Amino acid sequence: MVRFEVIGRDADRELIRSLARRLAEDGPHVDCLRTVVKRGIADEPSRKGGILEALRRSPIVGENIVAERSLDDDREIDL
Repeated sequence: MVRFEVIGRDADRELIRSLARRLAEDGPHVDCLRTVVKRGIADEPSRKGGILEALRRSPIVGENIVAERSLDDDREIDL
């Protein structure tokens, strides 16, 4: 851990402090927060295909799961 100083608006003081406290923690929620903040301040526009990339990283990729649905018209519907 290191201590550093930043210059900003007084109105953002608590926001920056709470963000710094969260980023000092460990865990997957902190990694997610870090990613969101990085994306939010990035100078480049978001790129397409992010959902597809996330699906490809899924742990069930390559598991050959077959999702089947009955296409019969005779299904009973209880209203």
